[in-house]
Amino acid sequence: MSAAPDALHQLIGLSRSLGDPLRQLAILGEGNTSARIDDETFWVKASGTQLATADPSTFVRVSLPRVLQALEEPCLSDAGVRQALEEARADPGAIALPSVETFLHAYLLSLPEVAFIGHTHPVAVNAVLCSQRAAEAVSGRLFPDEIVCCGPAVCFVEYTDPGAVLARAVRDRVERFIDEHNMPPRVILMQNHGLIAAGRTPKDVETITAMYDKTARVLVGAYAMGGPNFLTRESVERIHTRPDEAYRKKQIGVR
Repeated sequence: MSAAPDALHQLIGLSRSLGDPLRQLAILGEGNTSARIDDETFWVKASGTQLATADPSTFVRVSLPRVLQALEEPCLSDAGVRQALEEARADPGAIALPSVETFLHAYLLSLPEVAFIGHTHPVAVNAVLCSQRAAEAVSGRLFPDEIVCCGPAVCFVEYTDPGAVLARAVRDRVERFIDEHNMPPRVILMQNHGLIAAGRTPKDVETITAMYDKTARVLVGAYAMGGPNFLTRESVERIHTRPDEAYRKKQIGVR
């Protein structure tokens, strides 16, 4: 699947929104975003740039096949990662270096129905992901709108070194998720790191990010009141498959 022809314009708007300091989703240079252009290339945030001040110079056009090929290298050194990112640039005159997370963006953008990625470090979400009970805390669903916007479950990835190693860990967990749920995850949570929202459109990414930020705040409050009361598996499946909820997904902009 490809993003619309004005993918860069849409990506700039999404990035500025996610990087708005008032939202506390990404501080200073945190986070990165990407958008699929076509079957061969995608835009990704350059290393050292900021989401809040995104403009055309913030992004680098890279080759999807080259990045995916580099991801197959089992023992990329730090120097090898940098070389792979430099060689992945699709424009010969480009100087900016793609984000070190370009590898995981490439993998996720290769999935069906994924054309935009928003990776942020929300304060509320990281309050959960940096806790000793992170895996337990994100193992269930709390309320219907969380299911409608963020899917029946999250994909949880244990902490690992950012870059190609993390991308391979994400790929492994996502493939397990797809086998279990027969769909790609909308929310990927990386322990001690942050949130990834994967969507068909910028609105998908915005909706998913906003709702999971709320979920994290509800989780923290639930633990303060004795612990979360997760919905039953049957209730989650019912909400996830109800026809009226499918209609509501379309209305609020979720694939």
